[in-house]
Amino acid sequence: MDLKALADSVRDCPCGQTHEMGIRMLKVGSGLTDQTGELLKEAGFSGRLLVVGDQNTMRASFGLEAALSGFETRYEIYPDLRVATRTEAERIAALAEEADGLLSVGTGSLNDVCRMAAAWKKKPLALFATAPSMDGFASYSAPITDGSFKTTLPAKQPEVILADTKVLAAAPEVLKGAGFGDMAAKFLALADWKISHLLTGESFCARTAALTEEALRRICRLADRVTARDEETAGEIMEALVLTGVAMGFTKSPRPASGAEHMLSHFWELKKLEKGELSDFHGRKVGVATLLITRVYEQLRGLEKIRAQKEEIDWAGLRAACGSFADEVEALNRPAITEQVAPEALEKAWPEVRKILDELPSAGELEALMRRAGCAVTSAEIGVSPELEALGMAWHPYIRRRMTLMRLRPMLEA
Repeated sequence: MDLKALADSVRDCPCGQTHEMGIRMLKVGSGLTDQTGELLKEAGFSGRLLVVGDQNTMRASFGLEAALSGFETRYEIYPDLRVATRTEAERIAALAEEADGLLSVGTGSLNDVCRMAAAWKKKPLALFATAPSMDGFASYSAPITDGSFKTTLPAKQPEVILADTKVLAAAPEVLKGAGFGDMAAKFLALADWKISHLLTGESFCARTAALTEEALRRICRLADRVTARDEETAGEIMEALVLTGVAMGFTKSPRPASGAEHMLSHFWELKKLEKGELSDFHGRKVGVATLLITRVYEQLRGLEKIRAQKEEIDWAGLRAACGSFADEVEALNRPAITEQVAPEALEKAWPEVRKILDELPSAGELEALMRRAGCAVTSAEIGVSPELEALGMAWHPYIRRRMTLMRLRPMLEA
């Protein structure tokens, strides 16, 4: 992937936003583990390095410690970090005080706490990916759980992203399927972004959306090979995931990659954490959420005309559904984001909304694609009960102040 060409592709963008890229080096290739130390030095890293991983990711990256012999290293190794919390981000930030740079070994939550720590302490950050399991490698933001609530915060885009295709190819099939599930979400994410732009005037960038669309085309072509222990495929999937993260980085927003389906996944995760339970991998949850919401959007696409009404929020119902994070959610919804859309404006714009929905694959097509890629496709497969599924479908649109078609659904008369 040519970083300079990507940066040039959004220079002087018609959307009016200045798109920046903080990544200095992106390497995806066979045998990079042994070259990691030299590559980090080439990218400007030196001195004391804080290495953050867990027991699984350090096993997967065997040989990495020897490759870092030229650095003064401190290792912070978790047994298994599944939830990125503000508490852990603050702890890593405190450790980073003594370091000249950070290296996150792994994906997901490990990357998120390091992105936050590096942003707070203004330290260089490198990521060594151990699985093609999610799309946030190049992101400027991080989903962080703070107390009983999960929110997306500004964070640091890494200067360096390294991925050894030998390591990626050997990753568990469940993580590879999770990566595909996270990418399948982009169909809905782009639709929700376009609908919000149409109805509220929210900034929309066609060039960065096109990067996500290109990543989608790449990864969908690989559906039958996602779970194979094949280096070439693993590398191609990794590049598609990074490309989506670059799009998020250019907009400094989750919009190119995250819509209603991510909010539903976050709602499920929060309700499980309320009970002291861990939820499934992010990409598996997001994939199932994508299918559920695609079915709703498919039904809405079939409505030639609608009657819209001003939303009346059931505050008691919302607070009961959200439980321990009800105060945070209520604050996000006063005033309601739907107040930006007059009922008559929604009715008038409905033909254009349907055109946007026409761009989506059918739920049947999407499910077939996901099954071929080894994704979870039902709530039962990710440990979400029918009751939790229904609760999430009803109330997830309120946990972010972000316009989606699911958030507009209460304005539609039955």
